[in-house]
Amino acid sequence: MTEERRGVAPIRPVDRRPLYEQVSDRLREFIDVNQLQPGDRLMTERDLAKALSVGRSSIREAITALRARGEVEVRHGDGIYLVRRPEDVIPSLAAELVATHLDHPAIWETRQALETQCARLAALRATPDDLAELESALEEMEREIAAGEPGLAGDRRFHRGVATASHNPILIGLLESMRQALDRTSATSLTRSGQPGASLADHRGIAEAIRAGEPAAAADAMLAHLVSTTDSLVQEGQVKEPHVAGGRT
Repeated sequence: MTEERRGVAPIRPVDRRPLYEQVSDRLREFIDVNQLQPGDRLMTERDLAKALSVGRSSIREAITALRARGEVEVRHGDGIYLVRRPEDVIPSLAAELVATHLDHPAIWETRQALETQCARLAALRATPDDLAELESALEEMEREIAAGEPGLAGDRRFHRGVATASHNPILIGLLESMRQALDRTSATSLTRSGQPGASLADHRGIAEAIRAGEPAAAADAMLAHLVSTTDSLVQEGQVKEPHVAGGRT
């Protein structure tokens, strides 16, 4: 007897989003349901991991994502505090574009502009914690590459770390609104032969300039890195050029 004849509901497809994104959604629901306000303290990392039945590494990545969006801040030795409610995050026109045109070159061009400025500001504003996070991201990416992987987690963590180190909530919010597209272009780039090692070397140069407090060098290094990866995707036809009446722009 088939499922249809028995009236059995079909099995729901597996949620393919990264676990940290699902954890982030649950944290936002927790904030909303409990009507938490800016300045309120969230549960500890350990309590969150227990409540959600996930590992603490997933909690840390989710908190990093929320921190990058300017929604929470981590006060070491004190706890996790709400900075602003999720609905207060500035909406972005990029979010609508990303939702329907993941392969639009304008997204990559915008990424180049935003992340270059983030790197410049990071060189001026990065705290010791920010610098430690960048170093940890580089180490994670190096381990992934050594294991024969493209280094996606370390790459994502590094770029997020640079944005967070800018301490500009608007830039951070804009980049997070484009997260789906950013992850896609990184995945497309890093799965090409030789690219993981090249990107890791670029990241080290960016981190070195930020650590040295050299804003112009940090911005130049970030722009050169993004241009060398995203522009080549457009040239190879892996990103679709926009079409307008009368031909291509």
